[in-house]
Amino acid sequence: MDKKICLECGEPFVGRSDKKFCSDACRNSYNNQVNKNDKNFIRNTNNQLRKNWRILEELNPTDKKTVSKKQLMIKGFEFNLFTNIHTTKEGVTYNFCYNQGYLLLDNDMYLLVKRNIKE
Repeated sequence: MDKKICLECGEPFVGRSDKKFCSDACRNSYNNQVNKNDKNFIRNTNNQLRKNWRILEELNPTDKKTVSKKQLMIKGFEFNLFTNIHTTKEGVTYNFCYNQGYLLLDNDMYLLVKRNIKE
């Protein structure tokens, strides 16, 4: 077997012909560094989705409530992040953040709704 150089630490090692790292620690470290930006984007998006859900849950403790856009914005709600869209038979489109939905009404008001999900 030929000696190879670890892609992470630069140390020589012996192993299979397709082996690229001297240890699992070096392999993990290398891959974590390579995937850092993708993971940060996903982590930040998931954090904001959770924040949006918490805001909707706090403002709509029952099944329906009308709130202003300003109320949502003050709490840090991101309108462009949601998990799914539901369009009714009448053509009305709700954006949902998990089971919490919202619909833009007139005068910068939003109707908040809750979809009851059976576990």
